[in-house]
Amino acid sequence: MPSSPTHSPTPEHSGPRRRSLLGAAAAAPVLASLAGAGTASAAPSPASAATSAGSAAAGPRALPGGGDLGPNVIVFDPSTANIQGRLDEIFQQQESAQFGTGRYALLFKPGTYNGLNAQLGFYTSIAGLGLSPDDTTINGDVTVDAGWFDGNATQNFWRSAENLALVPVSGTNRWAVSQAAPFRRMHVRGGLNLAPDGYGWASGGYIADSRIDGEVGPYSQQQWYTRDSSVGGWLNAVWNMVFSGVEGAPAQSFPEPPYTTLETTPVSREKPFLYLEGDEYRVFLPEKRTGARGVSWGNGTPRGTSLPLSQFYVARPEDSADTLNQALEQGLHLLLTPGIYHVDRTVDVKRAGTVVLGLGYATLIPDNGVTALRVADVDGVRLAGFLVDAGPVNSATLLEVGPEGASADHSANPTTVQDVFVRIGGAGPGRATTSMVVNSRHTVVDHTWVWRADHGEGVGWETNRADYGVVVNGDDVLITGLFVEHFNKYDVQWNGERGRTVFFQNEKAYDAPDQAAIQNGSIKGYAAYKVGDDVTEHEGWGLGSYCYYNVNPSIVQHHGFAAPNRSGVRFHGLLVVSLGGQGQYECVINDTGAPTSGTDTVPSKVVQYP
Repeated sequence: MPSSPTHSPTPEHSGPRRRSLLGAAAAAPVLASLAGAGTASAAPSPASAATSAGSAAAGPRALPGGGDLGPNVIVFDPSTANIQGRLDEIFQQQESAQFGTGRYALLFKPGTYNGLNAQLGFYTSIAGLGLSPDDTTINGDVTVDAGWFDGNATQNFWRSAENLALVPVSGTNRWAVSQAAPFRRMHVRGGLNLAPDGYGWASGGYIADSRIDGEVGPYSQQQWYTRDSSVGGWLNAVWNMVFSGVEGAPAQSFPEPPYTTLETTPVSREKPFLYLEGDEYRVFLPEKRTGARGVSWGNGTPRGTSLPLSQFYVARPEDSADTLNQALEQGLHLLLTPGIYHVDRTVDVKRAGTVVLGLGYATLIPDNGVTALRVADVDGVRLAGFLVDAGPVNSATLLEVGPEGASADHSANPTTVQDVFVRIGGAGPGRATTSMVVNSRHTVVDHTWVWRADHGEGVGWETNRADYGVVVNGDDVLITGLFVEHFNKYDVQWNGERGRTVFFQNEKAYDAPDQAAIQNGSIKGYAAYKVGDDVTEHEGWGLGSYCYYNVNPSIVQHHGFAAPNRSGVRFHGLLVVSLGGQGQYECVINDTGAPTSGTDTVPSKVVQYP
């Protein structure tokens, strides 16, 4: 690794750092699965699966719980031969396969592994199988870099690291990612470098429930959100760095340096994860925390409950929506093994406490314009670790949490949506009117990237039309780590009361053909983040919106944020940026805040509103 700069890094090149401008990687050909030894399995338990299925004569044959995790879940133990060779083989396939079909989960049994460098490409997840990160130690690195894209990390999406302890070879691990690349439940016994080799552009990112003993160096990272963690130091900030519940975080100082720091996170419940108890696979369900600070596993064993794999239907990509729904109706949870699932009807989660957990960026594609997945207005559903990719026929919605008008109180046991990502276009034509709708009260959305593609296949102002990114109608909803980009109208529209957002990153759609195409009545452009006119209470911390109207740089966006001007609606740490002068903002929020400044890529900021 090159030595650290002796000065604060240059915030942004004077020109735009655009993903599309710098060239999108060609979609990779269909990749062959890596089969063979080391795939995971667990003994099926038909009895547990049939507990609520009724007799076989009354309906379809009961589906079994448990079972083999399939060829794309690759499990290592310390005695496995040539681990590095297998890691390199998968990386070679996935390094530049931005819109490819390969999906992989790399799982490490508890123990110590020496001399490894696990380089992660697209749609690759790496995780330990212990209850604590310290149960699985890699004396080596888990690396993300940007050599495939000439040192530009702004397209390093869709990969993850979880539940491992790392002892980096050089003392510092490199994790140069952008959106949809969570770093969860990790213990780095050293430092963490969030920039690519050469300190090129980067647009991330998300850390949660992790301990980094040394310093975190964002360098060129434009924005970052860190939650419920511990760091040995934090080097610098470019545009927007947000922390909640982080021991060792820099003090609140927005606008200069642009640190927004909350002592605690209002509500958090860590993502479910697969682990081994002896030879048995189980899924751990961490408990809810309020006012959280620091990691959830500080004393080794996390607090929560667990379920045997026999209570999960272990789904394969060839399973139909009918099969997934049958499993849910039997009372089974869903474990989505890596791959691409086409669903021709909605996957309906109706039972309180249901877990839908994806491995290796399992991907749901709705056929015929259906909603991919819908949750009833029930307690404690956990959705985690999967991607919803819009199909070519327009869907009214892609993901719905609670039905319209949902009103039940879920404060004691909310639904959580974690590392669930939504994409419209890029891998091919896709359309959706609204991507994610949250109707259930008290829902916690913890890290999402909802993306109308700006590059790849099937991309254009009308080709991958998607008017709204995230719409929140439910009251008392909390979102921690909200990334929403490029929608034709509002990226976020928040109609519920007492909503809270900790960290927001946005880019307005690049490809608007002219001013008329984005006109919102008398207002120039749709806000990136709109709070409904009737809302009386709302609060947000650390929110940024960027514009890059490269098709028509004369377009003017009046503001990035719109909200009722009343005392109960409050924002802390707002900014807008024009990337290289390709379009401009007149204000930051409503009619407040200075306009962006010509061709200079310099944020315009509002510290508090009102």
